[in-house]
Amino acid sequence: MADYREPQARFGNTAAQSTAEYDQGLRSYMLGIYNYMALALAFTGVAALATAWFAASNPAFANAIYASPLRYVIMFSPLAFVLVLSFGINKLSLATTQLVFWAFAGIMGMSMSWIFMVYTSASVVQVFFITAAAFGSLSLYGYTTQRNLTGMGSFLMMGLFGLIIAMLVNLYMQSSAMQFAISVIGVLIFAGLTAYDTQRLKLQYDHVAGNTVAMGKATIMGALSLYLNFINMFMMLLNLFGNRN
Repeated sequence: MADYREPQARFGNTAAQSTAEYDQGLRSYMLGIYNYMALALAFTGVAALATAWFAASNPAFANAIYASPLRYVIMFSPLAFVLVLSFGINKLSLATTQLVFWAFAGIMGMSMSWIFMVYTSASVVQVFFITAAAFGSLSLYGYTTQRNLTGMGSFLMMGLFGLIIAMLVNLYMQSSAMQFAISVIGVLIFAGLTAYDTQRLKLQYDHVAGNTVAMGKATIMGALSLYLNFINMFMMLLNLFGNRN
């Protein structure tokens, strides 16, 4: 990106103005991604709190979403929304893409409401701010570094697939030692993916700049990527440091 823009500065004020406009557009694009992500996290938190509160005062509702087969529907519904966005993004309109994104954030909150039943509220808040600080630092690194993180991204994606397999295996093994290892490795993987995805999204701007619809969709998909990194890092850290009720 820097190599592409630097020669333009040699051609006077017009080129310098183009560079300034480019940088402004890039900042606006990345800010849009972070805004979508932050709002989605807030929406998820509200949905999780509302679900947990209602479940605490309504045993029938709690039994339905935590103990009945419906819990599997709620558990895997976020994955269905992610698949729809990932594989159907080219066919969806911008308005539909936004609707699916917000529906995903809401159902994700319902699926995460159990953490308020298992962990103390103080530890949930504490781990959230730890995650926010770590995420902010890693994303800033991904945005500012001149190092190409593409190779690291490929390695991390392979690690992510291995992590998912280990998590599925541990559903049957129920090993506390394996769960601890999964959480530690998971934090490292999603920390790396945060930096990698930030750089990837920054470079992606060249391909969508000037196209309102393409930029709108790219903003939402970028927010989804960073959102998933944040949520997964938060859950791994909560498993490591959260205080249980």
